[in-house]
Amino acid sequence: MYRPLLLHTVLALLSVLLSPIHAAGAAEGEGTESLLPLRQHSIYAPYVDQDLQNRWFDFGGEAYVNTNKHIRLTQDRQSETGWLWSRLPINVANFQIDIEFRISGKSHHLNGDGMAIWLTKGRATYGSVFGSADQFEGLGLFFDTYANGRHAYTFPRIMAMMGDGVQKYDHDTDGETNSVGACSAAIRRTDIETKVRIIYKKGDSLSVLLQYRGWDEWTPCFEIKNAVLPDAPYLGVTAITGELHDAHDVVTITANSIQMQQDGRPVHDNSRGSKKDHGEKSSSSGGSWLGFLIKVSLFGGVCAAAFQAYKIYYVQGGRWSNKRF
Repeated sequence: MYRPLLLHTVLALLSVLLSPIHAAGAAEGEGTESLLPLRQHSIYAPYVDQDLQNRWFDFGGEAYVNTNKHIRLTQDRQSETGWLWSRLPINVANFQIDIEFRISGKSHHLNGDGMAIWLTKGRATYGSVFGSADQFEGLGLFFDTYANGRHAYTFPRIMAMMGDGVQKYDHDTDGETNSVGACSAAIRRTDIETKVRIIYKKGDSLSVLLQYRGWDEWTPCFEIKNAVLPDAPYLGVTAITGELHDAHDVVTITANSIQMQQDGRPVHDNSRGSKKDHGEKSSSSGGSWLGFLIKVSLFGGVCAAAFQAYKIYYVQGGRWSNKRF
């Protein structure tokens, strides 16, 4: 009766002591992420101040602001171009950008041409690629609503091109020869808010997800491995219409910096690290070893106490003393 009780007591104590060690070992190497707002690259209604300006964004072309609804880049008319560009570049290595947009028009089938989201070295230069300059350096994410040629896939088509400053966008193939990632999605004339989410982790990946089927239902579009954008890219949204046309609206832009964390502490870029960061890391490492040694010592103490208790039990012939203290 007493031997099982003693064994259970020892096992319970061991479980209490070893579970923190196991948990710490399981958590080691696992990272978490948190989001910090990038106010300079976010925009919401009413979009402009009393002087009809925005501190962080410029807009132009045929774009106009409806302070209650959206920034309309183009109306549902022929031959219009509009743009919205951040005034400052994005100066963080990892970020997430959510853009709520709307593409709509009176026609159910004959519509065009589309819009684009830019993360590029240059900004606000008019051109032939969805209203912005060709031979760009950085990411062009195109929402193409009209097919210039025959394809095995359907339109609207969301397609990414990583420009090197030299390569030109291939209009004849709707950018198919330039594509580094693409998907088809019914993003035009939807019943819910359409959104695109761009998640960029420098040197690791660039992912694009879409919300167009249901609220907060994010559908993966594509992922580009080992993606590297230009340092400090500008954020832009442009749209264009030709003989065929649609209204292209930006409703909100929500930008966040992605903070990578290890054991609850931010992971700093080595190139931007400081002596203080390295000192804190060393101190933390030393503290972890000290905690481990303390747990091992306690474990040894419990084992010694259990062994001593068993010796007393054995010497007394398997009976505990009835003496009371």
